[in-house]
Amino acid sequence: MSILLGALSLVIAFIFDWASWLRLPRIKPLLGVGVCITFFGALAWTLADSQRLPWPRWLTLAGWPLFILSGALLIWSLFIEIPFVATYARQGVGNTLVKTGTYALVRHPGVIWYALWLLALALISRGRLMLAAAVIWSVLNALYVWLQEVFLFSKMFPGYPAYQKETPMLVPTRQSAARCLQTIGRRPHTASS
Repeated sequence: MSILLGALSLVIAFIFDWASWLRLPRIKPLLGVGVCITFFGALAWTLADSQRLPWPRWLTLAGWPLFILSGALLIWSLFIEIPFVATYARQGVGNTLVKTGTYALVRHPGVIWYALWLLALALISRGRLMLAAAVIWSVLNALYVWLQEVFLFSKMFPGYPAYQKETPMLVPTRQSAARCLQTIGRRPHTASS
């Protein structure tokens, strides 16, 4: 059930995106809170499962640096590089298409960092259920961003089709890695909606 609750958080996230695009008043923050409650509830429930995997202690210890690094990158990409208030709190869609930093690496860097963060939690907890959740939630998250690409982002951001041509969706290339390193920490190159 906890894995299904985590999947539900992604469904709510997609509804959040639709509410943003449709500029529905007061709904967006409520859906954002709903995403957080369902995801973190599912995560706590999953981590509380008592079945543990018998891997070596060094593997569990290796999870900590991965947890810290991927968590920091997840926060950086989702809450610092893109305008937080316009993206998550205000009615409607933020008018900024970020194409620099980790968004020059891939169009959805959060998918990579989220998958690594979940993997790190599985390593640290040694939980069988957490490992299964990490795989399932990562695959569903990739599906979620694909749905964003197909149904929403071209409508939300006029410059998005050009961005799709110049930046890979999920798998970095040598060129995208170089653009990421050249632009990390710079003000975003924007396209207004």
